[in-house]
Amino acid sequence: MDKVRVRFAPSPTGPLHIGGVRTALFNYLFARKHKGTFILRIEDTDQARFVNGAEEYILESLKWSGISVDEGVSAGGPFLPYRQSERKEIYIKYVQQLLAEDKAYYAFDTPEELEVVRKKAEEVKKVFAYDYSTRINLKNALTLSPAETEKLIKSGAPYVIRFKMPENENIPMKDIIRGDVSVNTSTLDDKVLFKSDGLPTYHMANVVDDYLMKITHVIRGEEWLPSLPLHVMLYKALGWENQMPEFAHLPLILKPSGKGKLSKRDGDKDGFPVFPLEWNSSEGEISMGYRESGYFPEAVVNMLAFLGWNPGTEQELFSMEELIKDFSLDRVGKAGARFDPEKAKWYNQQYLRNKPDEELAELFIPILNDKGIKSELSFVSRVCSLVKERAVFTKDLWDQSFFFFQAPTEYDEKIIKKFWKEQTTQIISDVKEILMNSRFFAAVPLEEAIKQYIEKNELGFGKVMNPMRLVLVGGSFGPHLFDIMEMIGKEETINRIEKGLKEIKP
Repeated sequence: MDKVRVRFAPSPTGPLHIGGVRTALFNYLFARKHKGTFILRIEDTDQARFVNGAEEYILESLKWSGISVDEGVSAGGPFLPYRQSERKEIYIKYVQQLLAEDKAYYAFDTPEELEVVRKKAEEVKKVFAYDYSTRINLKNALTLSPAETEKLIKSGAPYVIRFKMPENENIPMKDIIRGDVSVNTSTLDDKVLFKSDGLPTYHMANVVDDYLMKITHVIRGEEWLPSLPLHVMLYKALGWENQMPEFAHLPLILKPSGKGKLSKRDGDKDGFPVFPLEWNSSEGEISMGYRESGYFPEAVVNMLAFLGWNPGTEQELFSMEELIKDFSLDRVGKAGARFDPEKAKWYNQQYLRNKPDEELAELFIPILNDKGIKSELSFVSRVCSLVKERAVFTKDLWDQSFFFFQAPTEYDEKIIKKFWKEQTTQIISDVKEILMNSRFFAAVPLEEAIKQYIEKNELGFGKVMNPMRLVLVGGSFGPHLFDIMEMIGKEETINRIEKGLKEIKP
């Protein structure tokens, strides 16, 4: 295999969908696996749909995802520029070559004229296509004389340049994921290669850039599969057939239920992000982002890797290094991959649980500071170790641990009704005395002392521990009760018991 060179080539027409991030990821993993080069090219030839800030959003999304660029708009490289709007002169040369060799032609039909032809076809229950069968009756260089064509060009008449698709020729194609396929050219139309605004279409620019940038593998979404026959024909027409890259079309990411691709509408309806970062549109609309929703980038990357690829083992958690080592296009499926928002949360939960307590504490401390709480890193680290099993996002740590930092201000009425009986006040008072007289205020000796009291008085464990938890945290939640006592300390434990005895009435 030649030195692998792959590219991610998004259009700056809005925020980058997570499907785009997955395409970038698979290209990146393939490049790193084969010690190749990952290129970022911005395909901005569609100026009508260009959105300010979209390119910067793409760059920030890749950076957040841990996908580093070797060559491209953000990194430079030997094939500058990497922004297609700055490569106009390059494309003109190759379009002129196709025109000179009668493989492309000028077309002067206006949108209004084409609409008339389209409606006439509909009247006889046909679908209009600008192809070998219709071009001979339309306003183009194939039906006009050279002099008429030249005159229209010089007069400034708007035109496009179309590819002259051969008639009745089989196009054999190979896709790494989907295998061998063949299409007959008579089923294809004469696609526009150069637009009236003087810029190439995606098809022309894409093929020229991939050839000039020595791309060895084109790994892109399934939605580009219908474009493959045209791209193969362009390689042939330009004399580059032997330098044509290998192609791999990734399966679609499907919506959580029903048919169709995952869309922003699905996320808005069910309350989950479909973009890596939050996006603020020029109309003031805000779209959720995985980063701002509290997801770790490594969890999102892991989740995306499993949308269409599987390692062939039971392992589900992969670091980026492990993904690079195990990734293979051979294990990418053809069928669409259904997106599961709950699975995305599960991945984040696993990564949160596996983070070192100190690292998690450093993420949690700003949340505490926002609430006016100052606490030592060592204390917060211990808190995190006790409650992280119950959290999905860093922001959940507060709901699972607030009682370590402040006494309860109210008590769960259902728990009071269920566990606070006539003798409970005396039991909790007895426990308070035991705690006050404890020399070593640590979880293990405290638990032993309370167990002895329970056994001696032939009490049920729940009769003591449930009301004790109520006075210390305000409800029936939280980690091991004696760990809570040790963490908040003797004085705070006694204060909370006394407060509870005063305020809780059966």
